[in-house]
Amino acid sequence: MAIHKIKFFAGRGSRYLAEKIANIYGTKLGNSDVLEFSDGEFQPCYNESIRGCTVFIVQSTFPPSDNLMELLMMIDAARRASAYKVIAVIPYFGWARQDRKDRPRVPITAKLVANMLVAAGVDRVITMDIHADQIQGFFDVPVDSLYASGIFIPYIKSLGIDNLSIAAPDMGGAKRAGTYAKMLQTPVIISHKERAKANVVGSMTAIGEVEGRNIIIVDDMIDTAGTICMAANMLMERGALSVRAAISHPVLSGKAYERINESALQQVIVTDTIPLNPNEDLHKFEVLSVAELFADVIERIHNYKEISSIFFK
Repeated sequence: MAIHKIKFFAGRGSRYLAEKIANIYGTKLGNSDVLEFSDGEFQPCYNESIRGCTVFIVQSTFPPSDNLMELLMMIDAARRASAYKVIAVIPYFGWARQDRKDRPRVPITAKLVANMLVAAGVDRVITMDIHADQIQGFFDVPVDSLYASGIFIPYIKSLGIDNLSIAAPDMGGAKRAGTYAKMLQTPVIISHKERAKANVVGSMTAIGEVEGRNIIIVDDMIDTAGTICMAANMLMERGALSVRAAISHPVLSGKAYERINESALQQVIVTDTIPLNPNEDLHKFEVLSVAELFADVIERIHNYKEISSIFFK
């Protein structure tokens, strides 16, 4: 068994989730706060001793960039306060779409973020459904990349849907859709899209049998919702009986909520890695919590148990 005391802390962006994780683990969040200055600068502070402790800091790095900066500062503060190990729990790893140079003179920001986390002093990173698996190789510390399929698959099975098919919203999601289809023993449909420009889809078609099928589109994130709503509408026009979506990270920027509510999507199943906007119409949304999965992985890591049976899904 581990001899170092474990403590949980949270950034402001993910406190709601960190409280769930800590409660399931059987403890409470540590006492920390953030001093804010009038010019927008801020300073996190631990209000209790963490000397010799294994510190887990829960913070998703969705916009604004303050969430990432706060995480970096909390890691640095923990390291300077003589924590034994500092582990960043990043349910949603932001900036992950910038994992390569897709045109001249642009940054590889996912690598930059990895460098900053390591420079701040992180010993390990735990995340979920990272946009590109190769980002794990950007780090010089261990990275545990969990998969929301462990949460979505049981829920989808509980719906008891007949004539079920799994769909990918684009060619890049074919591997993920194939994994879900294999686990659910269903056919796969691939949506092929042509972008007019970033965040704008020009046209879309489907590869696979659509007519008479109840379809669930799976993806790692939903941002403006333009692609997924176009895919849902296209699938219904081609004879699908219903279209749902199972999306790990509900970024939901711009007019995403409006697009979803006006689209053919019957239901959007998401996790709580990013909080939904309570001021929006959420009648189509079903939120599944990742807290139990993260609490289980944290317990295994802290007590030196294997975790491959959890994150290789």
